[in-house]
Amino acid sequence: MMTRILTGVGLVMLLAFAVSMGGWVFSVLFMISLCLCIYEVFRAMKNAGIHPIEWPVWMCVLISIPAFIIYKQSYMVLLLMGCACILTCGYILFRKEPSLYDLMFSCLPLFSLVLPGMCMLSFQQYENRLMQTYFILLSFGIPLMGDTFALFIGRKWGKRPFSPRVSPNKTLEGALGGLLGSIVFALGLHLIYAIFTDVPPIWHPALVGLIGGILGQIGDLFASLEKRHCGIKDFGHLFPGHGGMMDRLDSVFFATLAVYLYSLMYSASLAGAL
Repeated sequence: MMTRILTGVGLVMLLAFAVSMGGWVFSVLFMISLCLCIYEVFRAMKNAGIHPIEWPVWMCVLISIPAFIIYKQSYMVLLLMGCACILTCGYILFRKEPSLYDLMFSCLPLFSLVLPGMCMLSFQQYENRLMQTYFILLSFGIPLMGDTFALFIGRKWGKRPFSPRVSPNKTLEGALGGLLGSIVFALGLHLIYAIFTDVPPIWHPALVGLIGGILGQIGDLFASLEKRHCGIKDFGHLFPGHGGMMDRLDSVFFATLAVYLYSLMYSASLAGAL
């Protein structure tokens, strides 16, 4: 447990550095993390006997970065993802042994990793530096604080299994504690930001914390299902006590989708569209 705590503290310090620097520093560090996650997922698939096609996903990632910077529109990422799916489909169809199984697993990282990863980078497009960090901190803090609360509350009071077929160690009490932690973080961040700038009504962060916490837990369970299917305990051994990069960011990717949708609605409301 001490190893896990010390590693967690180090990761939080690294995240604080990346967020405080912002700009290209955050973008580069996050893209490295995203690429590590993609690599770990594909490696797990291949170790399980699956034969995914990797190059369309890597091509989508490489092209999406300059495309997003130039056009600053999220639809560019969706267009690239669509092209990557078509290329993957065409390539597998002309294999000696085409497999729908391989096709689905090849496209999986596009939707579970690349799409939310680009959503995270899109927060850099906000001219207001405070709003940049606000949405980034929500994306990381909501699921990670949820994980922390779920761990300690589940260890102390957890009795009823939450999803035993996917993750036997998770409990209902831990899951509810995780949602509490996600909401507490979102509200706490809201109160801190209220000191420095105008903030939305307090029910906004409460709702985002709840939805982001739910999606974060779904992301965690989804990663557990992937690991169970591939017959592994962790995606990697990069972080002592925590596993690989994917083991740390699985819930973050899913929670980012909720924060990104909220950021779009909030920006639209400021523009008078809502």
